[in-house]
Amino acid sequence: MFSFKNIVVTALLMSLAAPALFGQLSSKELAGQMNAIQSAVPFLTIAPDSRAGAMGDAGVATDPDINSMHWNPAKYAFIDEEMGISLSYTPWLRTLVPDINLAYLSFFRRLDRQQVIAASLRYFSLGEIVFTNQFGDYQGQHTPNEFAIDAGYSRLFSDKFSGGLAFRFIRSDLTGGAVSSTSGETKAGIAFAADVSAYYQTDIQVSDKDAKLSFGADISNIGTKISYTQNQDADFIPINLRLGGALKMNLDPYNTLTFALDFNKLLVPSPPVYYQDSTNAAGDPVIHYGMDPNVSVPVGMFRSFYDAPGGFKEEINEIMYSIGAEYWYRNQFAIRGGYFHENQNKGNRKFFTLGVGLKLNVFAVDFAYLVPTSGRQNPLANTMRFTLSFNFDKYKNQNAGN
Repeated sequence: MFSFKNIVVTALLMSLAAPALFGQLSSKELAGQMNAIQSAVPFLTIAPDSRAGAMGDAGVATDPDINSMHWNPAKYAFIDEEMGISLSYTPWLRTLVPDINLAYLSFFRRLDRQQVIAASLRYFSLGEIVFTNQFGDYQGQHTPNEFAIDAGYSRLFSDKFSGGLAFRFIRSDLTGGAVSSTSGETKAGIAFAADVSAYYQTDIQVSDKDAKLSFGADISNIGTKISYTQNQDADFIPINLRLGGALKMNLDPYNTLTFALDFNKLLVPSPPVYYQDSTNAAGDPVIHYGMDPNVSVPVGMFRSFYDAPGGFKEEINEIMYSIGAEYWYRNQFAIRGGYFHENQNKGNRKFFTLGVGLKLNVFAVDFAYLVPTSGRQNPLANTMRFTLSFNFDKYKNQNAGN
């Protein structure tokens, strides 16, 4: 058997769900109960870059940048540069464990006026696990890790509209093949997924000032379920629907201001409520409210809009929203801020964000800082993100001038 160095991190990151037992409650009362949606590989939902991370995790409809793969691959078709690469680093949950980290490498290349290809690598290190036997004797250690490799394609369909596709390979190694006393021999989980996205932008006038209004839509992680053992039901990965809009205003030749709003909903079955101490002939718990979560991926996605045991009110509570703002001076220095909200019964992530950006010749540096609203003991407290980007166009122009 094995034990984790940090039991809390295991509970957060391994979605081995037990049935929810709320007792005999009405659907109205159920809507006010804690019933967070559970999925495997939640690292796929973490904002990987500093720009969107400083804008309250809003990014589906903002101006395209190198890190658009995570937020909306369709945005790449409108990017101004020919090629770019960026590296982001996020120390994660540092108030719990000192060695959990997320690294993100993103790249894009324009093929022609209408087509752009992109790729990214997301690597998540969860620190160190210590293995022991039933007597507590040391049996070795393992550094669990998860990663995802993406390849994307974006195309312009008109001067205002684009679409995008991305394909993803996911590998999650949490146990290093250790044997569990309850689940038997474990293995690394493997999954495949795809993103489908769209982006629209148009020029408008706001108070006699030039502005751009944009809208974005992205369904991410549409893919296979994942399992860590041979004899355990596979879990959904975090299939997510993201919708949003952004307004960018040119205040004058030197100053621009952008406001963004995103809405997110996991297209994953809501955990049902089971009768207490009641099982069917197969020994499975009997559902009292809600629907059976052990369904295929297409059925689970469709049902996610109406399967919450608390009814319509609980479905509304499953929607997360992000509000962000970004100010640029001479397209060289940026100040950003935002707010992210998740219902208290669906995870209770509520935090403000702030950050800065600076373009230095061929390089750009971005920083983001997260401020939870629930106090210092929040696991997300003091989360920082760092992003370094390289602009090949400016590098080429600089060398041409020499």
